[in-house]
Amino acid sequence: MTAPEASAKAPGYGANLVAVVGQGLARLMRPSQAPHQAVAAGRLRQQLFALSAVSIGLILLLVFTFDTTAIGLMPPRGTPALWPVRIFTDFGKDEYVLAALAAALVVVALLAPLWPRGSRRRLLHLGTHLQYLFIAVLSPVLGAQVLKWAIGRGRPFVGGKANAFNFQPFNGTEAYFSMPSAHAVTAFALAFAVAAVWPRLRIPIYLYAVAIALSRLVLLAHHPSDVVGGALVGLVGAMLVRYWFATRQLGFAVGDGGQIVPR
Repeated sequence: MTAPEASAKAPGYGANLVAVVGQGLARLMRPSQAPHQAVAAGRLRQQLFALSAVSIGLILLLVFTFDTTAIGLMPPRGTPALWPVRIFTDFGKDEYVLAALAAALVVVALLAPLWPRGSRRRLLHLGTHLQYLFIAVLSPVLGAQVLKWAIGRGRPFVGGKANAFNFQPFNGTEAYFSMPSAHAVTAFALAFAVAAVWPRLRIPIYLYAVAIALSRLVLLAHHPSDVVGGALVGLVGAMLVRYWFATRQLGFAVGDGGQIVPR
């Protein structure tokens, strides 16, 4: 007698890979199931209101009092000595950051079916955190593109002079894509996400975000209020994505008081 073929073959690599990816997507889209979700939602609303109120107030203050002065203090565009700044600022470019995070996700997905079953859970847990980082950056970056188009603020010296009130809403050209700064969106979304997952990295990752924002001013790519607006969009986006993950118990947990903590 011969044993049934179904019991003779274990699932192959391809089937395991499809299962890993499918399970990851299914968990992300499942209904929320965390206890204390209502408390967490209320806490998040308070945090977003406070952050938005302070940031919008600062943006208005900068637009009316400091934007024009600040860009007048910067070195001329194209100054040769600024080459290190031009290299560094690319570390906040959304395409590069998202590509690096996507590559890390692909590596985890490809390795998972080959990983020993005893330690695979750890690898998949890392994959969940990488998934959070990727979506936490991607979501505000996409939102920022819509805002740039709708606001239509001219970049520094577009039109020939320093003018903080050079707006052409829905212009749709790169010259009028100044607010919010996409680099600041990316850097601050990444900073919040990394600090949320690995709190010990909070100081260096926020120093990175601030440095990226300053590089945009030095290179005359944005006004100060543009980078503040970018920071606001990035932080809000990453906070909302963290709430989504936490209420599905993916990489985060919701405590009794509604605080969200890594798990």
